Amino acid sequence: MSSKTIGFIGLGHMGGPMAANLVKAGFAVRGFDLVEASKQAAKENGVQIAENVAQVVQGAGAIITMLPAGSHVLNVWRELLVLVSPNTLLIDCSTIDVDSARKAHQLAAEHRLPSIDAPVSGGVVGATAATLTFMAGGEKSAFDRAEIILSTMGKRIVHCGDAGAGQAAKICNNMILGISMIGVCEAFVLGEKLGLSQQALFDVASVSSGQCWALTTNCPVAGPVPTSPANRNYQPGFAASLMLKDLKLAQEAAASVGATTPLGAEAAQLYNLFNALGSGGEDFSGIIRLLRGKEDAS
Repeated sequence: MSSKTIGFIGLGHMGGPMAANLVKAGFAVRGFDLVEASKQAAKENGVQIAENVAQVVQGAGAIITMLPAGSHVLNVWRELLVLVSPNTLLIDCSTIDVDSARKAHQLAAEHRLPSIDAPVSGGVVGATAATLTFMAGGEKSAFDRAEIILSTMGKRIVHCGDAGAGQAAKICNNMILGISMIGVCEAFVLGEKLGLSQQALFDVASVSSGQCWALTTNCPVAGPVPTSPANRNYQPGFAASLMLKDLKLAQEAAASVGATTPLGAEAAQLYNLFNALGSGGEDFSGIIRLLRGKEDAS
């Protein structure tokens, strides 16, 4: 087993660039994905492509998973847990429900393996530029080992607490983001109807109490922030379908603990409608088109 060898399962839009940055940092990365195009792109970035999970984990000091849902993570972890060497570090960077994250930690503990749930914030741009924020949950000793690896893929790594705490932080953060994006969009729609220029509203709100990331970094109208997806016809970025996924996870978590989140619930309903209209592949800031009227949302 080598600490410089990392197995990476899930080489999609996020996992592929993350694995590429590990290669740039000097790690030997062995990866696997079910999608041929993802495997080919990763191979071009220096990732050694494995034919199956068994090949991925062979000799690896750490295994990273980046998968769509909790069921996928649990299925893959059940498969690899009986294959890895003792003391192999398991890191899940997927965004999944808290309950599944805790079950994954429990599976690892049963095999006496250190584990971390470490979902990310920053989108494809952050994954490519190695500027992601990692929100980690798990024992401090496991986090200390993982931090060295995560720091090659991100700019900020935060230990949020015990098992599942990383996922809890992620869904709380993205609930704030979904709510604030809708608020920013509503303000621009209102401003437009009042005859206020988009630039004027931005110039005031960006330096006043309305300032937030959804406004100053991911502005939902073209012009004020040249790098925002609005200038590229809402090419993501962070897709609306992924925002809906995170808002649903937040609502499931809220229901499980009896938390009252009326704005989070409303945001989930609006993004559900936006996705139902066929806009799930757009950046989540594109929801401004729904708020302007149905004819603008399709």
